[in-house]
Amino acid sequence: MSLFALLGFPLENSFSQDYFTKKFEQLSLDHSYINLSLPDLKGINKWIASHPELKGMNVTRPYKEQIIPYLDELSGEAALCGAVNCIKVENGRRIGYNTDVLGFKNSLIRLMEGKQPKKALVIGNGGASKAVKAALTQLGINYLVFARTPKSLDEIPLHHITHGHFVEHQLIINTTPVGMFPKVNESLDLPFEAINPWHCCYDLIYLPTHTKFLEKAQKQGAKVVNGLEMLHLQADLSWEIWRDEIQ
Repeated sequence: MSLFALLGFPLENSFSQDYFTKKFEQLSLDHSYINLSLPDLKGINKWIASHPELKGMNVTRPYKEQIIPYLDELSGEAALCGAVNCIKVENGRRIGYNTDVLGFKNSLIRLMEGKQPKKALVIGNGGASKAVKAALTQLGINYLVFARTPKSLDEIPLHHITHGHFVEHQLIINTTPVGMFPKVNESLDLPFEAINPWHCCYDLIYLPTHTKFLEKAQKQGAKVVNGLEMLHLQADLSWEIWRDEIQ
């Protein structure tokens, strides 16, 4: 029996364990999937070494970037965006992948329905933001990044965002956890009044299905989508990466 796990902290809203457990049951596969909720990564090497049956892991916040020094190899997309959300353990080697990039890109293409904007605003600068930026680059969409705590010179403090920024950028993507369950009444302080029916607003949060960010954008007539489709797409891509170990 092979073991798979979701690494993150905290994990009370985890999607992955239920998703993969059901897939194993439907296909009559004798594998298990557990939540690995760790407050830090100090003991991750010891934990992996003590579980030789481990074949793969998904990685969620806050470890998509922090996990990289513990890996032996990165795929092209993981190296490109500097974040990992999927690990394959093969012959003792830990290989990091990023399925968020393609999952987000494919979901965004469906949302845009052939009407690709030229500019996007990305709110947040964590591991999920890095995947979003890589996907936007692949699609040829220019972007600005606004963050509550900027980490580099190309990131703009969130409180500097203006009405004009929203008017100029027709695609707005929230990659922060603001508004996620259980803090569903939290909302980013943004100039929502500048949103119009030509905007597309994407929130990577999937629980609740309609965050305050999406509610306010939809009231202005924008096309909106949450992160559930992206979540399913990236999970299916993880399944493909692990396929040799699963069957």
